Amino acid sequence: MPISKGDTLPDATLVQLGEKGPEAVSLADKVKGRKVVIFAVPGAYTPTCSMAHVPSFIRTHDQLAAKGVDEVICVSVNDPFVMKAWGESTGATAAGITMLGDPSSAFTKAIGMDFDAPPAGLIARSKRYAMLVDDGKVSVLNEEPSPGQCDVSGGESMLSEL
Repeated sequence: MPISKGDTLPDATLVQLGEKGPEAVSLADKVKGRKVVIFAVPGAYTPTCSMAHVPSFIRTHDQLAAKGVDEVICVSVNDPFVMKAWGESTGATAAGITMLGDPSSAFTKAIGMDFDAPPAGLIARSKRYAMLVDDGKVSVLNEEPSPGQCDVSGGESMLSEL
């Protein structure tokens, strides 16, 4: 069953590339006592993700922060090396967006947001969504009806919810 507004996020360990290599990141630690936007994409370097979704949060990052958002996190079912390179190439890292990988899709599956699209080579990937998490609880959840769309899950939509 997919996560819903009002639900508490399950504890999960995501991964990022640090100075000494891959580092485990506790999602529970990231959201405890904080207001965090988490947006997820089907895959790094894919067209809609790179040309629409990530840029929408780059454009709105400072406005989200001004409205009390402590951190904006992008999650994708990719390894931390890809997430680091993608964050740098899109400008997301420079804009202050935290790029976290969910390489085994464990978090994505735990919240019921996984899907498969074998013809596109996408297996156990994340649906496209954005959520506002306030002290671990989902207060806004905007899920796209199709992974190729970026209408309700973009930065501007999240900004309008605050």
